Amino acid sequence: MRIGMILDYSFPPDPRVENEAVALIDQGHEVFLFSLKYSDELEKEDINGIKVCRYKTNKLEYKLSALAYTFPFYTWQMKPRIERFLKENTIEVIHIHDIQIAEAVFKANKSLNIPIVLDLHENRSEIMQFYPHLQKFPGKQLISPKKWKLKEEEFSDNATKVVVVTSDSKNELLSRINKNEADVCVIPNTVRKSFYNEVEYSNEILENYKNDFVILYIGDTGIRRGLLTAIDSLASLKDKISNIKLVIVGKNSTDVILKQRVKELKLEKYVDFQGWQNERLFPSYIMVSSIGISPLHRNLHHDTTYANKIFQYMSFGKPLLVSDAIAQKKLVERVNSGLVHEEQNPKDFADKILQLYTDKNLQKELGKNGERFIKEEFNWDKTSEELIKLYKDLES
Repeated sequence: MRIGMILDYSFPPDPRVENEAVALIDQGHEVFLFSLKYSDELEKEDINGIKVCRYKTNKLEYKLSALAYTFPFYTWQMKPRIERFLKENTIEVIHIHDIQIAEAVFKANKSLNIPIVLDLHENRSEIMQFYPHLQKFPGKQLISPKKWKLKEEEFSDNATKVVVVTSDSKNELLSRINKNEADVCVIPNTVRKSFYNEVEYSNEILENYKNDFVILYIGDTGIRRGLLTAIDSLASLKDKISNIKLVIVGKNSTDVILKQRVKELKLEKYVDFQGWQNERLFPSYIMVSSIGISPLHRNLHHDTTYANKIFQYMSFGKPLLVSDAIAQKKLVERVNSGLVHEEQNPKDFADKILQLYTDKNLQKELGKNGERFIKEEFNWDKTSEELIKLYKDLES
């Protein structure tokens, strides 16, 4: 089948999009990817068998995308490009990645009537309530998470199939929409075997942290991700673990708040902000770490999704410390791959770090449990089977 994936930003990188596309290509499908470009990237490019088609955009259109369900400008601009993409590539199935561009796709497809798979990477309407630009004027007045939620329900009802990332998110979505349970598929974010099997380590990173007890965080560093909890815990931990180091690989516009807290608590010696790094370096950071953390704040989105970082940590045999956001708590306790702390509780976080620090056997046991789980049950080769089945059903 000729599958047209629709992405509302530039590509690469996007591990989920690439993983799904490559899995379908391996099954004999052709995958064409609609994406946007802001610079002089090639209009057409083959990346790992994915036929990438890039359409020029600009910063104004990017800003209008946040208002997609307030004013129709973004939809008007994207619709003709998508229609052209669908016709020129003779697309047989449309696969939309997330809902920002979804209305433009449904309008472009109105006369074509091509089956649509709606892939919900996250519960966008819930999580956008915590976006910094929605906390102040004019975003707070112009962007309505409630409207986005209604749109998500409308698109889910009208799509041929819907894809979500956890069974918890499936149950939550089904409680709001009128759709057959069999038409909502769970395809989690997991790591490909190449992530942990085809590794070139950075000697510089390994050398930099070889004498430290590293607590590692990888990913977006927005306040809702819980890093203030980790930072606050260091106020007491530094007196008990002299070589402790919180290494943060990622960034967000709210990093100024994290850095200010570090400065206030005089913790500069114990926290390293590494910013965004190439994913090829993640294994090196994980290898030098002792504990991988995911201290998410609890909300409907975090309670029903997994952060990909926990699978990356586990694939290298590292024990986890995660908050009690429901989905990750259930997973970690079922696999017995780490400890759970109460969200936004620095003391409980610190207590759990100390428990792992003082019990090397526990560290090793939890790490091995997680590694076994990833390599035997929960890598992309296994979890992509549901995606492959979904497209076999569509084909038949």
